[in-house]
Amino acid sequence: MLRRIDLAPPRPHERFAEPSPLGLIGLAVGCAALVPIAFGRSLDPAGLETAAMFCLLFGGGCQLVAGLLSLANHNLYGGTLFTAFAFNWVFNWWALHGLARGFVPDHAVALAVETCFLVVFLVITYGFGFYSKLLFAFLLDIDLLFVGKVVNGFAGTRAMDPLIALLTVGLLVLSLWLAFALLVNPTAGRTLFPMPGPLFHAPARPAFDPRPRRAILGSLYGHWKAHGDRPMPLSNLEQAVAGVLTPQALRAELAYLEELGGVRLASRPDGSTAVTLAAPGIDFWEQATLGKHQFV
Repeated sequence: MLRRIDLAPPRPHERFAEPSPLGLIGLAVGCAALVPIAFGRSLDPAGLETAAMFCLLFGGGCQLVAGLLSLANHNLYGGTLFTAFAFNWVFNWWALHGLARGFVPDHAVALAVETCFLVVFLVITYGFGFYSKLLFAFLLDIDLLFVGKVVNGFAGTRAMDPLIALLTVGLLVLSLWLAFALLVNPTAGRTLFPMPGPLFHAPARPAFDPRPRRAILGSLYGHWKAHGDRPMPLSNLEQAVAGVLTPQALRAELAYLEELGGVRLASRPDGSTAVTLAAPGIDFWEQATLGKHQFV
């Protein structure tokens, strides 16, 4: 059995399908349930209880599932956001359920938690700016929504209620847009719901450049196909890869490939060096170019 060799860094293994659309749709439904209340409608027990159930099932349930699956897929950022926010929606369910029965949650405790949430979301908003401008706007909407709640709480006023209502509608729209972009764009094979690029750019990290090794193995493979096991003079190989590697860099790469068993270096009677592509080197090249991973 041939051992597979990956020239590119391996992609993280995802155990589950992308769960973010589920969490975003759940968020949108939860926001939709709160919209009438935010605009001063459906404040009777029936309206509060109905909204509470949607907050529990969709706002809390969908986001909790999405968050846990994201963490299982090694998506730390999305998993943290969805999971933590899911429990906030469970609190919304409990608060609405209590209000329908005449119980009012403690103002000071709720205000302290909303202030903490504001700090958390401000930091997460900055981080999401490295992914997409739309995700940044999505989190900014949440930030402003909590700003409105905190201002109302500390000032003892309802002056921010109209802004909170509009931001709730905005969060609903942005959630659906993001969910549709993740669901429909890959299915349609084109961008029906645009997702703009990052707002911030992190410094580029050093990356492996496969071109030198590809040039060496490609030249040796072509020589092997044409001449069999006849060694290729090192001077000829230097000419073949001159546009990619200096002679000194070529010797360093050959030393590495020889240690792996991919090539064999031999000295000739005239003092020159010849290079032969070994079987592991042939397999290495054919995996990179032909996708050959195993054979019988």
